[in-house]
Amino acid sequence: MHSQERGDVLAHVSGNLRRFRQAAGLSQAALAEASGISRRMIVALEGGDANISLSSLDKLAAAMGVGFVDLVRDPTRAPSAEINEVTWRGASPQSNAVLLGSAPATTEAQMWLWSLGPGERYDAEPDPAGWHEMLFVTQGTLRLEVSGAVRDHTAGSFTVYRTDQTYAYANPGEVPVRFVRNVIS
Repeated sequence: MHSQERGDVLAHVSGNLRRFRQAAGLSQAALAEASGISRRMIVALEGGDANISLSSLDKLAAAMGVGFVDLVRDPTRAPSAEINEVTWRGASPQSNAVLLGSAPATTEAQMWLWSLGPGERYDAEPDPAGWHEMLFVTQGTLRLEVSGAVRDHTAGSFTVYRTDQTYAYANPGEVPVRFVRNVIS
């Protein structure tokens, strides 16, 4: 079991974004054009003054020719499959997503540990074609909405689905829901 004390991934994004952008020979304006993310957002991210969606981080990484994991990884730690960083926080202190690790796939595979407090929801943007997720619920009931279809998954159940469509996670229960999320691209 890994320590539950984790840093904030956005602290890493700031420096990594600047370093990878400069290594790619891109100005902030050129990166904005290549990624579809505003220059204002890029300036704020590099300054450590902004929050950004996970899918927008994917777009920035792709525009610079690096992986999502490269953008969020702690640059002071030796590269390994283990990342163990909080990458999303909800309004409830019981809601967060921890990127546990990553392994090579066609492009990449990631393993996450998510928790959502009662009533919490996370709306995702569609991923590129060919991406999938595998979820395994370890506690509570996870409500998964995929392209308008709603299905509840209880502890011990799992599902696999394409993520090139709209999807969302929600906790309809009175206790936190915890689940393992694998992203395959």
